[in-house]
Amino acid sequence: MSSSSSWSSTFCGQVLVLAFGLFITSGCLEGANTAAPPVKVVGNISKVEDAVNFHIYYGQTFKVIKNGIDGKSYLLIQNNTRMATRTKYCTSRIKSFVIPLANYSADTEYFPVSFFELLGLLGSMKGITSDTVASQCVLKSYEGGLVKIIDKSEPHQLTQFAAHFISNTEQAQACNFATFSPFEEETPIQKAEWIKYLGVFANLEARANQVYDAVKQNYMCLTKVGASKTSKFKPQVAWMEFDNGIWSFTREAYKLKYVEDAGGENVDDSINKYAYNISIPDDLDALHAILCTVDVVIDETYTSDPSNYTLSTFLQNIDVDDHSCFAFLTNQSLWRYDKRIQNSTTLDWFDGAVSQPQLVLADLIEAFFPTGTYKTIYFRNIAQEEGVININSEMCDRDTSIAMEPTILPCD
Repeated sequence: MSSSSSWSSTFCGQVLVLAFGLFITSGCLEGANTAAPPVKVVGNISKVEDAVNFHIYYGQTFKVIKNGIDGKSYLLIQNNTRMATRTKYCTSRIKSFVIPLANYSADTEYFPVSFFELLGLLGSMKGITSDTVASQCVLKSYEGGLVKIIDKSEPHQLTQFAAHFISNTEQAQACNFATFSPFEEETPIQKAEWIKYLGVFANLEARANQVYDAVKQNYMCLTKVGASKTSKFKPQVAWMEFDNGIWSFTREAYKLKYVEDAGGENVDDSINKYAYNISIPDDLDALHAILCTVDVVIDETYTSDPSNYTLSTFLQNIDVDDHSCFAFLTNQSLWRYDKRIQNSTTLDWFDGAVSQPQLVLADLIEAFFPTGTYKTIYFRNIAQEEGVININSEMCDRDTSIAMEPTILPCD
């Protein structure tokens, strides 16, 4: 038996038997080795294909999500069953919800609300903890009075909703809190598959499957485009950030994966040191030497005012007068992922870019192999003095109750 199959059997055999008592007679999809016969659930179901931090199981009148980030199991009970009125769990490991959710709220600090938009669930969103969201249509709903701001320091304001979705697992949690953590996955595609996680709460598995399949297919097709553009040598790419006098090379797995899938090569593979203090002459010389071998730089340096982060800011941070050896500057390939921002601080990179990674990949292919005909969505080229786009409610050109369609790019 594979470790995945064993994990499923253990989960269904122990959690459902111990926690759900009499309802174990409903069984569990995913090949559980229990005394009850397996349930043949067909139709509106989702199967996790790529993500590693959540699993979904189906019974006849309920579903179970196992969240590998916070270790919790969510028992989702259909609202038209007797079980919905008789069963309530709220322990350190198990919570229950009646589905489809009548309404919900979200802690919108670094929360990708675009997943809700792709599912067509903005109509059920009734509360957000901040109006600093990188979604023009959520802003439209808020300004139109359809969504209200709630104070997350006041627990009674959060418990009025059927569910309150969070991404920060370290905060105290009420019974209606549900963790949504696509950021913890290691590849862009794994992050995007979390749309299935949310779909289960709304009985929208078919829609979640449709969106994910379209996004994944487009992403995989674009990887072939990136591979086809690679000539004898792949462009060397560096993700970098500057903090408190120190430059460091990013090692986050999903960013390195993006580079590979776009046809580039990560500079991280060829260096044995990742942090350089510009106040130390030897470190500064070593950093400049590495940069002289790089074709594309993605500057991730945090700033409270992205619109004023320019080429001159970067040059000042790397402390260099003569940059003639820097090919990425000569070829004007110095990028930042803060092109789409709201309220000067909230980046769509942490929202729309998570649910639709195919758009990020297309941006990077253009950055690595410029055509001049494709307009990037999330990345701006500060070597060409490209500015930011400020997101506002007037940019929402659709009925917020209608699902947003994923953007599928030409792939040939």
